[in-house]
Amino acid sequence: MGALTRAKEAIEQAERIAVLTGAGISAPSGIPTFRDPGGLWENFNIEDYATPEGFARNPEEVWRWYAWRYQKIREAKPNRAHELLAELERKKGDGFLLVTQNIDGLHQRAGSKRVIELHGSIHRARCTVCDYRTELPPPEELEIPPKCPKCGALLRPDVVWFGEPLPPGAFEAALAGFRSADLAMVIGTSALVEPAASLGRYAKHAGAFLIEVNPEETPLTPLADLSLRMGAVEGLSALLD
Repeated sequence: MGALTRAKEAIEQAERIAVLTGAGISAPSGIPTFRDPGGLWENFNIEDYATPEGFARNPEEVWRWYAWRYQKIREAKPNRAHELLAELERKKGDGFLLVTQNIDGLHQRAGSKRVIELHGSIHRARCTVCDYRTELPPPEELEIPPKCPKCGALLRPDVVWFGEPLPPGAFEAALAGFRSADLAMVIGTSALVEPAASLGRYAKHAGAFLIEVNPEETPLTPLADLSLRMGAVEGLSALLD
């Protein structure tokens, strides 16, 4: 029996499945990754656009960058990889958990319900003073920089920047899901950004069957029961279609 066949059987038999996704799953939808050639951090400075210090220096410039990304994400559509995971959730029910490092909301638009957003959402903003959270209006109606409708202070993107903690309880819930999983999948992520990068390892050490889908080798590759050197659409199609 080949490794792919074993993996497909393991997916079929698993009662509890935990999935981690990164930027690679949204790349086929036209959303740039961060660290790959041509990715966002090749052309933009992390310190300027993805840190609290960069926002404090120039909030208007940061908001213009996020408004550009927000518009591109609104124009994007979920791809087959997003759809396949939503279909798998419908089959497994409450035994399925999806944890994403992405802020684009494409999993939810594809139909996924049990989603933990580790790094927040580009569709929301939060107040820098009173912490009020609000959905952003359509891009053409977005004031830059936007102000809090409650107190009038400056809003910031409701995303996790470098050096910031994850949303309260998000990683704890993700970790519980991965530690209790029969099978874990890590899809389209470099497995370099902690603490999310450790989720696959926690699942494997707890006895889960571990599947990695990524065109490149990652630190998780030596632990995986199956590593598919494919993009997210091709890899998930091979596993789930």
